[in-house]
Amino acid sequence: MNDEKIKRIINKGEGLTIEFKRAIDAVPQNLFETVCAFLNRNGGTILLGVNDDKTIEGVNPLMADELCKHISNLSNNAQKLYPT
Repeated sequence: MNDEKIKRIINKGEGLTIEFKRAIDAVPQNLFETVCAFLNRNGGTILLGVNDDKTIEGVNPLMADELCKHISNLSNNAQKLYPT
């Protein structure tokens, strides 16, 4: 996804298929609630590092790889996402 597409999504704001999540140093607590909701509908886009008011806070670059690993591991955890 390129910068222009991300900017268009942010400008459009949250809705049925777009969700912003603050995630500076950790995976948001309610991330998988949103994932499940999107999976039960027609999919969607989750942007980490963006606040509900459309401000871009970003993700700590030193934590980005760790966040990716954590999301991947949690995606395979039946207590977080079932069916995995």
